Amino acid sequence: MAIRLRDDESSEIRALRLFSGIDDENFSALIRGAYVQNFPPQIELFTEGETSDFLHVVISGSVELFATWNGRETTMETLQPVSTFIVAATVKAAPYLMSARTLEKSRIILVPSEDVRAIFDADQTFARNVVTELAQGYRGVVRNTKNLKLRTSLERLANYLVHRHTCEDKADVYDLGIEKRRLASYLGMTPENLSRAIRQLEPYGVQIDGSCVTITNAKDLRAFAKPSDLIDDPCS
Repeated sequence: MAIRLRDDESSEIRALRLFSGIDDENFSALIRGAYVQNFPPQIELFTEGETSDFLHVVISGSVELFATWNGRETTMETLQPVSTFIVAATVKAAPYLMSARTLEKSRIILVPSEDVRAIFDADQTFARNVVTELAQGYRGVVRNTKNLKLRTSLERLANYLVHRHTCEDKADVYDLGIEKRRLASYLGMTPENLSRAIRQLEPYGVQIDGSCVTITNAKDLRAFAKPSDLIDDPCS
């Protein structure tokens, strides 16, 4: 069931970089038609090729962006709160290039695309914010392309584990953070190749049991992975 936004939900949107600094009147116009909806796990929010009717904001749960072709499917990105998607299709009034589905029970705010485009034309600050968001998205695509084209599958897995290790304050034991099947898809591997790669990383101090990762030699793992800020730093 769709529910109008509460004040705290409006404040959550207001705090996002995309909406910061917008004139109060323009912000009110932007969200006047917005509503929040609760979705159970594994619900497809939209399908690639469909018209972009809404800008989506994840405020709880998680959402997977994925794409399909010729019977194949790949994970593009996993979104956590609080984040927006997909800005480019919304601004261009273009079809979605990806599909989206919930991975767990999720609470999503839907902002009508026509309102987003209207305020884009009316508010210079919002227009600059959109350009910044799109630029960051483009740079993310470049980093991901470099990761896929310049590294072997084993190196991609090693750098994913190094990144997770850093995110977990370099804890010796941490959670993989994603199902192995989805991780394999995200890294451009088959599940079978992922299993082999995990075994190949054992000499570098990596042990993975289910979703539990144990790092016994972080120095050797990092030396093998050779992480680069120009590929692995999402802020670069």
